[in-house]
Amino acid sequence: MDTGSDLTFDALFGAVEQEWQDQALCAQTDPEAFFPEKGGSTREAKRICQACGVRDECLEFALEHDERFGIWGGLSERERRRLKKQIG
Repeated sequence: MDTGSDLTFDALFGAVEQEWQDQALCAQTDPEAFFPEKGGSTREAKRICQACGVRDECLEFALEHDERFGIWGGLSERERRRLKKQIG
């Protein structure tokens, strides 16, 4: 059935995906805090994540896309790996 729309599922999904990223508090702060040097502090990034309204969406994105660097959804790469093992 032709709905007259040029939007594909992928385009619509991409737009929704981008919407949560636009709402993320990290988008309004220094990205360096979310990608610290090895051994650097993650405290500031995790503090920002705790107050973020799209933290769950961020974590879900990181888990689905196997993000290996940085703080996503308030968790480090090591913490995300541990979580993935726990949830299977």
